[in-house]
Amino acid sequence: MSSEFDLTRNITIGQYIPTDSYIHRLDPRIKLFLFIILVLAIALNTSYLGNAIGLILSFYLFWAAKIPISYGLSGVKPAIPFIIILGLLQLLFQGELFSGGTVFVHYGFILITSESIRLVIVSTVRFVEIIFLSSVLTLSTSITELTHSIQSLLSPLQKIKFPVHEISLITTIAIRFVPTFAMEMEKMMKAQASRGADFGSGSWWRIIQRTKDMFPIIIPLFNTALSRAEDLILAMESRCYTPGGDRTSFLVYKARLKDYVVLVIGLILAFTLFFYRFPY
Repeated sequence: MSSEFDLTRNITIGQYIPTDSYIHRLDPRIKLFLFIILVLAIALNTSYLGNAIGLILSFYLFWAAKIPISYGLSGVKPAIPFIIILGLLQLLFQGELFSGGTVFVHYGFILITSESIRLVIVSTVRFVEIIFLSSVLTLSTSITELTHSIQSLLSPLQKIKFPVHEISLITTIAIRFVPTFAMEMEKMMKAQASRGADFGSGSWWRIIQRTKDMFPIIIPLFNTALSRAEDLILAMESRCYTPGGDRTSFLVYKARLKDYVVLVIGLILAFTLFFYRFPY
């Protein structure tokens, strides 16, 4: 039952672990750019072999960042119910979208083929890869570095009056608040359980019942979110923050030769996953 309340241990996106690895010392702009390119390449790859390479790459990045792979796997645990529901929907109702393949079950509108099974397996592995890549990015990049890297990559849009700084600030605040809300939710679940609420006694596959059990903490969680947002607004106003104002940066990033080497290797991997037709 205690594992039901360990939400912060299962939230890897938005956390930062300073292990001083080579991944941590990479230029954050290059890390963010490669993350976007690799996620796009993985999302568009539908082969078993291509996604297996992407999964191995995700495991390697965790190892290179000196972060336990078991910690990365714990980040997949909260998404298991969603993965199961998505897999069942794809297996039962998307067989007619794919031509060819062996038909295993055809009953009414339910059509299960070898191609729909491929879609389920590839989508599951793809989901795990994206969670791993997102976790590596935030675990090895501080919020300050992430903010500056987003602003740097979007800086060309300033010529068309796009609010680059505001968008980068909103994005990083949203990422930073993911573990914060998980911690608040964990506190509320423990408080409700101490008052007799049914948390942690049901089986993990009883998704509907477990969803109903979460209803009593939704409104308090929203109130906490609004309260924290108000505190953040007051803190920014007290520091004279003005949206749209011209500002300079204390940090100036300069890419080194090693950063460009990693960029080239990452682009080769991404283009291989995107353009190469894998046999399986």
